[in-house]
Amino acid sequence: MGSSESKPAPREYSPPKPAAPVQKQELDKPWRSFKWDNISELKRNLEEFKPSVSNVKDINILVAGQIGAGKSSFINSINDVFQGRMTSSALVNSSSGGSTSFTTKLKGHRIRKGKVALPFVFRDIMGLEPDALAGSQTEDIVNAVFGHVKDGYEFKKNPLTHKDQQFTSEPSLSDQAFCLVYVIAADTVQFTDDKLIDKLKIIRQRISDAGIPQVIVMTKVDEACPLAKNDLRKIYYSKKIKEKMQMCSDKVGVPMNYIFPVKNYHDEIETDDDIDVLILKALEQIVNLADDKLIENSDN
Repeated sequence: MGSSESKPAPREYSPPKPAAPVQKQELDKPWRSFKWDNISELKRNLEEFKPSVSNVKDINILVAGQIGAGKSSFINSINDVFQGRMTSSALVNSSSGGSTSFTTKLKGHRIRKGKVALPFVFRDIMGLEPDALAGSQTEDIVNAVFGHVKDGYEFKKNPLTHKDQQFTSEPSLSDQAFCLVYVIAADTVQFTDDKLIDKLKIIRQRISDAGIPQVIVMTKVDEACPLAKNDLRKIYYSKKIKEKMQMCSDKVGVPMNYIFPVKNYHDEIETDDDIDVLILKALEQIVNLADDKLIENSDN
């Protein structure tokens, strides 16, 4: 008696699915107008800048941001532009695996042209962390903006209060910061912890009530976008960079026209005009906004 083998049913033909269209990352025209060749004018205007209130020598600008976003590198990069060489006013941790802030004290950094100090000071603070008791505290940042915290203050788990001896109860205009700069890395903005964003929103609300201008400096654009990495002048043609900036705006609440993408100096040993002009444009806007607020506060 013979055995019969069952034959497999014939497979139905399925045509191959069409490949998903590759999204174009380079736009046909820049989405933000930008003058790449006015570096000399920008630099000259900033070198000649003077605060509009005569009894204020320097305009203070506070810099806040997540650990590793490039706060200190941004301050150094501004100095690099005016010095025409690499500098290290704000110490930077080069370790990529650092989970705690390298900056532990509030410190003001002067920007210099040669030996001459320019009239704006960037105050660097401990990095923000998601956990409630880690990194710089929201209350300390708010107090630093309003001038209640002096340089040299060491950040602790418990924020400074009006009962502490280090607390400045009646700060002068020269003690106050007139712009808060959030430094956010383009390559990690989509992964930024919601708890950290909540901290930024608390700070934003507190100082917005006092009318303090706030901007975002979006760093590491070259690490987030191959187009910008290959040619920095393509930054405003980049769909990815625009999306990253919109993400920053949505998360923190800062308008798009107050967000400035930059590349900090990192592995370079010589300055570069394209890096410089992006940093100078961001600095021009920061300084002008701070000066406008200084005028307003002096009138009150």
